[in-house]
Amino acid sequence: MIHAARQLPCLIDIALTLTIRLSFRKGEMVQISPATLPDIPALCDLLDILFSQEADFIPNRVAQHRGLTHIISHPEIGLILVARQNNYPVGMVNLLYTVSTAVGDQVALLEDMVVSPNIQGSGVGTRLLEKAIQTAHLKGCKRITLLTDITNESAQRFYQKHGFSLSTMIPLRLSLGQ
Repeated sequence: MIHAARQLPCLIDIALTLTIRLSFRKGEMVQISPATLPDIPALCDLLDILFSQEADFIPNRVAQHRGLTHIISHPEIGLILVARQNNYPVGMVNLLYTVSTAVGDQVALLEDMVVSPNIQGSGVGTRLLEKAIQTAHLKGCKRITLLTDITNESAQRFYQKHGFSLSTMIPLRLSLGQ
């Protein structure tokens, strides 16, 4: 669980100002930078794609908009990185910050990793994940944890290829209302 009131201060803000440029198909450029409030409608479109693929979630634009607004407006909670092609969001990843008593320091939860289907396989997902890892490291995080569907073997291979390992822990969830 993420608890915003007990966040450690961000150690380095360099990651917020960095923009990575990478090229892919047909010489077009993709920029990766922090999300802004005007990005929210397009980010909701991306989350619709993601949540349509995940067994545990149903797309809910009102909830998505509310959550995205909260994260973007409170950078101490986390950071949403956006891949933009021609200034339009085509991918995103979300880092949420908390403190782990197991490691005794700040850690991150990686959520909402999604790339538009028409550019999957172009390297954008890899660049987003690399930027998220770099950002978490610069923020002083000692670990990144993520969840993926148990049946999504391609996502599991993708994350393992980038250094993530399977955990013996299993997620349990208790809904506390809508």
